[in-house]
Amino acid sequence: MKTILIAMGILAATSLSAFAAEPAKMMDTKMGKVWATEKGMTLYTFDKDKDGKSNCDEKCLKNWPAFHASKGAKAEGEWTLVKDSAGKEMWAYEGKPLYTFAKDKKAGDMEGDGVGGVWHVAK
Repeated sequence: MKTILIAMGILAATSLSAFAAEPAKMMDTKMGKVWATEKGMTLYTFDKDKDGKSNCDEKCLKNWPAFHASKGAKAEGEWTLVKDSAGKEMWAYEGKPLYTFAKDKKAGDMEGDGVGGVWHVAK
């Protein structure tokens, strides 16, 4: 009986880890569903990022803060980890690094969409 209980505990623990929460959430907006942080801040992609690599340099990151991963975060499915220009891990979705925008002041703001023709809300 003890062996069965231990096995059930291990199964439950491994099953829960298989359903780890995504690092961002989908949010309904006037532009349809977009990715946002847990606090509802819109996430963006940068057209100059290539092959899962962030090309947003230190100056760029002041306006477009990287969507950093917490320590010990693990890539899973479409969610991967890449490094920003300072070497910190940030989230990428489908290989595209994700950023917030400094001019977005509250949840749901999307002031960064279309900036410079190279920034877009992440969908």
